[in-house]
Amino acid sequence: MKHTITLIPGDGIGPEVSDAVVTVLAAAGLDIEWEPHDAGATAFARTGDALPPSLLESVRRNRVALKGPIATPIAGGFASVNVGLRKALGLYANLRPVINLPGVPSRFEHVDLVIVRENTEDLYAGLEHEIVPGVVESLKIITSHASARIAKFAFAYARTNHRTRVTAVHKANIMKRSDGLFLSCTREAASEYPDVTYDEVIVDAACMHLVMHPERFDVLVLPNLYGDIVSDLCAGLVGGLGVVGSANLGDDIALFEAVHGTAPDIAGRNLANPTALLLSALLMLEHIGETSHAERIRQALVRVLTEREIRTGDLGGTATTREYADAICRELSRGVRS
Repeated sequence: MKHTITLIPGDGIGPEVSDAVVTVLAAAGLDIEWEPHDAGATAFARTGDALPPSLLESVRRNRVALKGPIATPIAGGFASVNVGLRKALGLYANLRPVINLPGVPSRFEHVDLVIVRENTEDLYAGLEHEIVPGVVESLKIITSHASARIAKFAFAYARTNHRTRVTAVHKANIMKRSDGLFLSCTREAASEYPDVTYDEVIVDAACMHLVMHPERFDVLVLPNLYGDIVSDLCAGLVGGLGVVGSANLGDDIALFEAVHGTAPDIAGRNLANPTALLLSALLMLEHIGETSHAERIRQALVRVLTEREIRTGDLGGTATTREYADAICRELSRGVRS
């Protein structure tokens, strides 16, 4: 089956890892027509717009996009493109499976959890103003609509994927109204899924337990800010952001992305690890019904990682981005012949 998918290569190492992933998907025999569009610093330098309307139109038309990392200026510059995409396209759920990859060293074993992060509000609404010089107020927005929507998403995901427990992460002991509303919505959703165990944990305690016994967690559902922080923490449990995929999902549009940075220090040097974007692409393939192709690529990736001969510098090897992608392609070819 032929698919038309928007491709956002991104900034820094983005074009390199995107090209590697496109190469692997082609080697797997997928029939994909890519529609490339710039965003972020690359688009801003060329057009003066970090989030061009033509990009949004492409994603809305194709309903699926694959995105490399995009730079976000700190304390100035253009607004976050990542946040802008989520708001403009209604991508209210960030889904990040966190699992140990064979052959990737980490401090923990048997990690297999899923972060479900609300994507559209909380402090990331970006509503800030200076009350008086030296005093800035940021507004934390929590609504029953967004909270109920993400809670139901988490429970539906758990049931569909044979997960047994959903944990709501909050700070309702302090923010009794905002996080309290989030909790009341998750409790309501839990009542509709009696086959899924439900519990709650305060965010600071959750972080402690995650770095002590991450294997005890299954699906975690969180408001936006906590979800951002905890999802990166969890990536560190299995080797870092370079080995974790991510999906941003709405009712009818899905965007899959690498969640690591743009690594400008190695950009253009063919050194970047494309694993995170490849894992995101596998989530994308499952989303569009290409599950058998996704599994073939996953097994090829695992064989490369477990053989330990060809791996990028961040994984303790010396392979270039292209050499690593080519190794996965060879494993795919061997799989076809066998």
